[in-house]
Amino acid sequence: MYTGFLHLHDVLRWLVLVSLAVTLVKYLAGWFGNQPWKKTDNILGIVFTSLMDLQLLTGLVLYFFLSPITKLAMSDFGAAMKNSDLRFYAVEHFAMMLIAVVLVHIGRAKSKKAKTDQGKFKIASIFFLIASIIMVVSIPWSRL
Repeated sequence: MYTGFLHLHDVLRWLVLVSLAVTLVKYLAGWFGNQPWKKTDNILGIVFTSLMDLQLLTGLVLYFFLSPITKLAMSDFGAAMKNSDLRFYAVEHFAMMLIAVVLVHIGRAKSKKAKTDQGKFKIASIFFLIASIIMVVSIPWSRL
């Protein structure tokens, strides 16, 4: 079961990153190109946010129930903090990705409330861009 969830989490990583790239390019083009906000722009935001939520859900299942790495880290948290690999999975990856998901949701909510199309693109772009930086830094690239 652990292996299946880990593979799902790995595949979702790429779907999230592709969705993020497409959404960010479209939103930045809309913001700087002074384009109107369309239904497809809203759908891109929904898809990206939904993929982030699904990724978070699979990550939480791994973190709290299935991962032998986090089980080991939680068995002796003090020692885990001295081990950079265990600390990364037990604290850094979890915390940073949670922050990224929160930023995506804030950006989505604030962009929906913006009065102008440019405001929608600008707010979503800024929050999604900050979230993307946090995500890229927090992805365990060594596990490719």
